[in-house]
Amino acid sequence: MATNLPPQYFEAEKKLKTAKSAQEKIEIYEELMSIIPKHKASEKLQAQLKTKISQLKSSLDKKSVTARHGSSYIIERSGAGQVVVVGPPNSGKSALIRSLTGASPEVGDYPFTTKIPAPFMMKFENIRIQLIDTPPVSADFLETGLAEAVKISDGLVVVLDAASPDAASDLENVTLKLGEKKIELIPADGEVPALVPPFRKRTLIVAHKSDLDPGGERLAELRTLFQSGPEFIPFSSAGGESADPLKRRIFLMLDIIRVYSKAPGKKADRDEPFTLKRGSTVQDMARAVHKDFSQSLKYARLWRESSAAYQGSMVNRDQVLDDQDTVELHL
Repeated sequence: MATNLPPQYFEAEKKLKTAKSAQEKIEIYEELMSIIPKHKASEKLQAQLKTKISQLKSSLDKKSVTARHGSSYIIERSGAGQVVVVGPPNSGKSALIRSLTGASPEVGDYPFTTKIPAPFMMKFENIRIQLIDTPPVSADFLETGLAEAVKISDGLVVVLDAASPDAASDLENVTLKLGEKKIELIPADGEVPALVPPFRKRTLIVAHKSDLDPGGERLAELRTLFQSGPEFIPFSSAGGESADPLKRRIFLMLDIIRVYSKAPGKKADRDEPFTLKRGSTVQDMARAVHKDFSQSLKYARLWRESSAAYQGSMVNRDQVLDDQDTVELHL
């Protein structure tokens, strides 16, 4: 009997060529496992994929969470950006990550379910963003090393139990504990200076379990108390609510753009975009493709969906790029 793999399998398999980290490869192999038909002819392939996943997880266990400065945990970066997820005990951080990633972090109805930082990949359209689940933060507890992980991350998500009468004090505790480590929470579109104290970190505050606050009274109170800080976003992992709007907010917080590469005479590769910081130029794009291209670049052609002025137009290396641009480099 033939395995008869569907086209989706081969599309997913292509991602392995550009996967840079063990975590990304695990996600792709698990996707392949979910696609292949389950019958006798595919048993050998299933076994091969399971072996690959097992080997990668073993490798990840050894190096992805690396001890530094005693018990400080630094997670190997992966994907288009790294976002640390923090919150008080029983706020539902792990349940939120499950909703955003489809992965299965340990979830419990008791405090301190998450013992050490753990990375998960969130798919947003055609890119992946790394989310780091972390041990909870309370008035008298901040896991050693968590502050360091926050400082070097690209953004922060604070998760609160929107229905809890302690939500305001929980947020104050998180803010104060991070503040003790010179970390300041700012709006998701705030200005981020160089990595010097105080560390201003773009933040979204997720008012989780919003289905238990149907009238939004507690959310309104929180917004009033913390009106000058980061934005509050209501969300429920239990209510069947789409996570797509929240995923988009996280993507926008990273302040990055997706740029597609196109070879002359061929179609653009829109499955695997390059991700660059907003404000990047054609020369930055050339450098991302290959370190030598930025020096040998003569000009480029640019396609921009939102502008009739850029439909294969010739541009120079200083042209600033936008999200979803397509660039054809000429060397």
